[in-house]
Amino acid sequence: MDINVIEGKLSQDEIDYYVDKLKTENPDKIFKSITIKVDGDYVELISNYDSKPFDRIRRITGYLVGTIDRFNDAKRAEVKDRVKHSLVDPKI
Repeated sequence: MDINVIEGKLSQDEIDYYVDKLKTENPDKIFKSITIKVDGDYVELISNYDSKPFDRIRRITGYLVGTIDRFNDAKRAEVKDRVKHSLVDPKI
């Protein structure tokens, strides 16, 4: 992670404090860089982070699932035989 201090100076303890605070307030973020902008008595934290991948959850045969890899043969057959509905109006 890249940490930059601009428009002022901070001690390493202060930098560590602000970085820890930002990480504590945003535990789900993966930070690429943090810029600490010093303006007199005020500090602005500017962060740049990677997006965290997410799991898609769907409702399949009455269950909320991400994938069907844990389904038994009967549930897999239900998934195979289910009717998928489209959003297109057949009258058009």
